[in-house]
Amino acid sequence: MPEHKDLWKKIPDAATLQSLKKVELNELCDVLRQILIETVSQNGGHLASNLGVVELTVALHRAFRFPKDQVVWDVGHQCYTHKLLTDRARDFHTLRREGGVTGFPSPAESEADCFITGHSSTSVSAANGLAKAKKITGEDGYVIAVMGDGALTGGLAYEGLSNAGRSHDRLIVILNDNRMSINQNVGFVARHLAKLRIRRRYLRFKQVFGKAINHIPLIGAALYRFVSGQKDQVKRNLYRSSTMFEEMGFHYLGPIDGHNIASLDEALRSAKKLERPVLLHVLTTKGKGYDFAIQNPDIYHGVGKFDITTGKTSAPSASFSGVFGQQLQKFAAEDDRICAVTAAMTDGTGLKDFAAAYPSRFFDVGIAEEHAVTFCSGMAQGGLRPVFAVYSTFLQRCYDQLLNDTALLESHIVLAVDRAGVVPDDGETHQGIYDVALLNTVPQMTVFSPSTFEELEIHLKQALYDVQGPVAVRYPKGAALPTSVEFAPTDRPYTFLRAEGAKTLFITYGRICSNVLEAAKQLTQNGRPTSVLKLNRIKPIDPKCVEAALPHYHVHFFEEGTPHGGVGEFFGNALAHNEFARHYTVHAIEENPGVCTVSSALQKAGLDTEGILRAVSGDVL
Repeated sequence: MPEHKDLWKKIPDAATLQSLKKVELNELCDVLRQILIETVSQNGGHLASNLGVVELTVALHRAFRFPKDQVVWDVGHQCYTHKLLTDRARDFHTLRREGGVTGFPSPAESEADCFITGHSSTSVSAANGLAKAKKITGEDGYVIAVMGDGALTGGLAYEGLSNAGRSHDRLIVILNDNRMSINQNVGFVARHLAKLRIRRRYLRFKQVFGKAINHIPLIGAALYRFVSGQKDQVKRNLYRSSTMFEEMGFHYLGPIDGHNIASLDEALRSAKKLERPVLLHVLTTKGKGYDFAIQNPDIYHGVGKFDITTGKTSAPSASFSGVFGQQLQKFAAEDDRICAVTAAMTDGTGLKDFAAAYPSRFFDVGIAEEHAVTFCSGMAQGGLRPVFAVYSTFLQRCYDQLLNDTALLESHIVLAVDRAGVVPDDGETHQGIYDVALLNTVPQMTVFSPSTFEELEIHLKQALYDVQGPVAVRYPKGAALPTSVEFAPTDRPYTFLRAEGAKTLFITYGRICSNVLEAAKQLTQNGRPTSVLKLNRIKPIDPKCVEAALPHYHVHFFEEGTPHGGVGEFFGNALAHNEFARHYTVHAIEENPGVCTVSSALQKAGLDTEGILRAVSGDVL
């Protein structure tokens, strides 16, 4: 396979793209796929979804002029080809690297990216707003929303469709239907789309019938207009229903072959001529062009480095997600009240084996986190013990349901908050640095933050059996950071590692405990005794923790999350209420780190060992 640095030169500019013939277009799509495969094999990223939209993206760039026209990608991880066609091909080898091309749309990166979309089901609402702005300001151009069929499992998609369909704006929604999102799609929408896929019979019939009638001398045109006026009745007779999209006000086109550029060109031209909300239903194959991705689209949805020739990915290493899945399955074997819920993240949250072992107690609700929380609250009220495994960044969608549908009822649901803290590679939309501040405001909520695999097992058991009301167990992506300081896992709310004669106290929790302990060890060895208060339960804060902190002259709190509303802020308030008048400082992540590695983000925030040592170097003893 040619090297990427040579391949990007084969991508034509926007003007040349319009004039390419069929053979040249097919060759271009091959080149684009080679770049995608080669780059993701080296950097990791979202492969299968991007391979599936190559022809669709090329057709979009032939039919529209960006940025005068605007496209919103949903979810944004399928925008790689769009980036290649909008002046980022030269730098595409830096994909998902710090300072490089991001893995999601970024208006800060290019004016061709009009909206940031890292979470699902937002595109139609955003496109609806952009189209309305064009209409009110008199600005020319179209707005296109490209949404995967998985996005239709999210409720916001329907709120957007319901309003956009009656807008009368130049808005085109392209439904990229590959019959799955990350895992197989579930529910009514999947069945409805399956029904629509057979409508190609109707479309072929309409084309042939229309041409035949129009060729009838004298009466052909009039007869065609009459038949066209009865098209809704014809469709009802043939299919006994209209599409739900038509009921929402969209002009429905499709389904069409999403890998045939000629068909896509024609469909997009037709959609533009209508100058009203259109839903174009496109059928694609996830992973097209790379057999391994076609055969395993879930594995190659978001994949790390892999060998292009063999398709082999790196062997998975031990992770908090994997340990969580194993332990939950172990508890479920002994307690048939335990159920597991996920929002289209079965593999990512470590629940694949649980789903296979206990299919009647496993629920993938699709990309519907809000529903998942209220669903869990209902199960809890019915006597079950539901566990909702959710990425920290997606938990943000659930605040209303946590507050009103769960906390007020004191429903005993367990949130397994995965990817808490810094999350590498995916950028600002996927950082897990806000969940603590969110959960701190939910009444009756208990929050555990294990630092090791052993602590995760202990805290998960406590969450299931020792706590009333809603409870969260939050843990990072991957494994714990290495440390030379040993401490025994405990079911106590805190671990106090006292250094004799210490005037300085470090308080922390979660993954960065390793760095904090290492820094305290070095300070103690260098003649500055430093104690460490490790919080295992971060909400509510045990009063004994405050008592332990009061005698110290310098108290430093280190937190892998936002300082605003975080544990450090709450702990500081508790000290103030106890008339602590000495030195107290919170060290946390002030700004979203964006695309990063964990080590780089912690270093920039001063949460690595060296940064912690620098933070206390100016303390007067």
